[in-house]
Amino acid sequence: MMHMTFYWGKKVTLLFDFWRTDSWNSYAIALLACFIFSLFYQYMEDRRQRFRILSINSKRNYSQPPPPPPPAVNAPLLYTFPSVGGKWSSARFATAILFGVNSAIGYMLMLAVMSFNGGVFIAVVVGLGIGYLFFRNGDENDVVVDNPCACA
Repeated sequence: MMHMTFYWGKKVTLLFDFWRTDSWNSYAIALLACFIFSLFYQYMEDRRQRFRILSINSKRNYSQPPPPPPPAVNAPLLYTFPSVGGKWSSARFATAILFGVNSAIGYMLMLAVMSFNGGVFIAVVVGLGIGYLFFRNGDENDVVVDNPCACA
């Protein structure tokens, strides 16, 4: 039976029936895997954002002034870049693939946390925090916003 509250223990089933831990060694390996996947999630998110910025900057014509910001009604505090390179450019396609891979990793991490094991929860949260520190800290000025909606 699946736990519906947080519990602490070495017996946990993660994501698949075959990924069960029954000893402290297998539990430690599972926690290490959750930690590494969390780091990888932050790394892939950083790569996706940097690739998007590079694809926009490489096709942008700097001899012309930048386009005016959108009206305050549509995006009060956010500036969105216009679509560059057409709707079906290779850079947009590659960015979409990276987004899909990163979304899959994120959902897998969420499902791992939903095992309600306290160790798994801590491993994922610490991995995300350390991954953010290593891969995404200090470049907040380079964020590209596709959609001004906070829930997108």
